[in-house]
Amino acid sequence: MGRLPCCEKAHINRGAWTKEEDDRLIHYIRAHGEGSWRSLPKAAGLLRCGKSCRLRWMNYLRPDLKRGNFSEYEDQLIIKLHSLLGNKWSLIAGRLPGRTDNEIKNYWNTHIKRKLVSEGIDPQTHRPLNKNSTAKAKTPAPTELDFRNAPTVAKSISFTIPPLDFKYSEFQVKAKLESIEGGDCSSSGMTTDENQQLHELNLELSIGIS
Repeated sequence: MGRLPCCEKAHINRGAWTKEEDDRLIHYIRAHGEGSWRSLPKAAGLLRCGKSCRLRWMNYLRPDLKRGNFSEYEDQLIIKLHSLLGNKWSLIAGRLPGRTDNEIKNYWNTHIKRKLVSEGIDPQTHRPLNKNSTAKAKTPAPTELDFRNAPTVAKSISFTIPPLDFKYSEFQVKAKLESIEGGDCSSSGMTTDENQQLHELNLELSIGIS
């Protein structure tokens, strides 16, 4: 169930207040006090909404309203209270006699925020704007290694074995060795020096094949 409307919207005036309406509202409140804003318009003879009467009185007609520009003391007080209370303008206005919450909110958005930004202060956190950038600047960047002038390291080492020049083929060597081992040196037709060379060749061949 929603809240009941404060007045009948079909029979109320809208727009700017007239001098006669202001005088009626002031006279009634001076005589009877603020009271209930819901019933005040009918009692004061005003075709206005109760909310409209309250705002008109609080923001324009109150005798204790302070007119004119904000002082430097008020600026500093608003900044201090905003850092503690945030955007709770009604609570802030309660600590600045003669100033309304709507007036303070408009003054904050149009003047104080720009003033703080020009001084390098974040209007929301009330901390220096360049705090994060300063912290990043103090953090040393990782050192990059430069390998452009480093000596080249060989990935692999290869050895080239020159080809062996054999006087006899592999099959001829094996055939002659078999004949020598069988004791038939004379039938092979080879001298003692040739036999010695044949053994050496066989040894080299074995090394080369393995």
